[in-house]
Amino acid sequence: MENNMYKGNVKVLGFTTLAFFLTFVVWFNMAPFMTTLKEVFGLTNDQIAILLVANVALTIPARVMIGVLVDRFGPRRVYSGLLILLSIPCFAFALSTSFMQLMISRMFLAIIGAGFVVGIRLVSEWFPSKQVGLAEGIYGGWGNFGSAAAAMTLPTLAFIFGGDNGWRYAIALTGLIVLVYGFIFMRVVKDTPEGVSYQRPKRSGALEICSYKDLIGLILMTLPVYGILCFLTYRLSYQLNFISNGVAAIVYGFLAILLVYNIYKIWDVNKERLRNGVPEEEKYSFKQVAILQFAYFCTFGSELAVVSVLPQFFQETFLVSVAQAGLIASSFAFMNLVSRPGGGWLSDKFGRRRTLIILMAGLSIGYIGMSLIGSTWPIWVAILLTMGCSFFVQAGEGAVYAMVPLVNKSATGQISGMVGAFGNIGATIFLTVFSFVSPTIFFIFISCAAVVCFVCTFFLKEPSVKSIKEASKVKRVNLKPSTTTIQKF
Repeated sequence: MENNMYKGNVKVLGFTTLAFFLTFVVWFNMAPFMTTLKEVFGLTNDQIAILLVANVALTIPARVMIGVLVDRFGPRRVYSGLLILLSIPCFAFALSTSFMQLMISRMFLAIIGAGFVVGIRLVSEWFPSKQVGLAEGIYGGWGNFGSAAAAMTLPTLAFIFGGDNGWRYAIALTGLIVLVYGFIFMRVVKDTPEGVSYQRPKRSGALEICSYKDLIGLILMTLPVYGILCFLTYRLSYQLNFISNGVAAIVYGFLAILLVYNIYKIWDVNKERLRNGVPEEEKYSFKQVAILQFAYFCTFGSELAVVSVLPQFFQETFLVSVAQAGLIASSFAFMNLVSRPGGGWLSDKFGRRRTLIILMAGLSIGYIGMSLIGSTWPIWVAILLTMGCSFFVQAGEGAVYAMVPLVNKSATGQISGMVGAFGNIGATIFLTVFSFVSPTIFFIFISCAAVVCFVCTFFLKEPSVKSIKEASKVKRVNLKPSTTTIQKF
């Protein structure tokens, strides 16, 4: 019966992974053309930095908001809408004739980085709990490869198109692809298998929690989202001089109002629920969510930061060429194809909590090892250590999202968005630290954060058989006999 219920799950996983892959191609389609943009538009180093900030600024709140929309409207409509609508700023970026146009279109394009959240909920609907870790790992690992694919293919496409506008045609092509694929995704993918109802939260606008203690925890874990947006505003005003102090003050005030409104919504959504008592079958601990947020802060956050600094690190440490340093650094990202699914599979096989504890320990040891790399090392040893560290980092990401869908089924989108946002927050903080310290201290800092997270993971609770079954409760309808071959993952 279960196999029949999940019929077609491999097809859905394929279409969803491709959707995530394409969002990362579009999100990172600027990176291969930075030198071209600098030459064509006469950009300064500060303006390049502003574009890089714009490319991530809205991703953090977008992941949280998209998570709410997914739980309310379903992943099929949200993913399709995201792909279709965000093709517009992609075309605008390709057609830009000024720095301001580049910056505004890039800021809106940052929202497409929230597409990852949508697929987490969709994949969890199509796979049983005993296979969801591997399925989410494949989705995350192979989808993430879109950033590397953009770096490898778009310069070649620009060369094929030729002329001064080759880069424009290459970027516009990525917009056309996601536009078309958005309509394809809408048509061929369903939110749930046949005969399964899509579970939605009773109220939307904030995560439903189960105690006053969890209410305080949710508010506290909301603060870093606004804190990092204030920090990015600070960078644009005081460090990069892109906006005036007056404009920055207005932005700070707006963020303060949003924070107060967010806290009000948290209380409004949960007040009756807490006063009247939460049904036993709906109870879960927000502590689970907070620990997973911190774990993703350390894993995905460190990956984004380290991938950004590795080329410079290897070039300066071993005096290799720019091309060689880039190739060595890319090995860290390439490990995603195996490591993230591997982390999910280990979680399915040996338990969510135990796997995450082991991987966080390996991550902290791996970064300590990287902090010891020096110019006297054989470079092949440094590369092997880097790839070994990257395995624990990315397998840890897979282990985190192997547990996310099992915390609270009806709010998987919101929890996924909150956890995902902390990955970007971690990257911003780690890169900021790197700007003030040496690479050795940078790697030690990440390792120390991982040690703290390692201790926290002991407070996670392994989803029990009962809770997994309750998370997978479905409303079935009579299914007509089908001669279609059952697809089993």
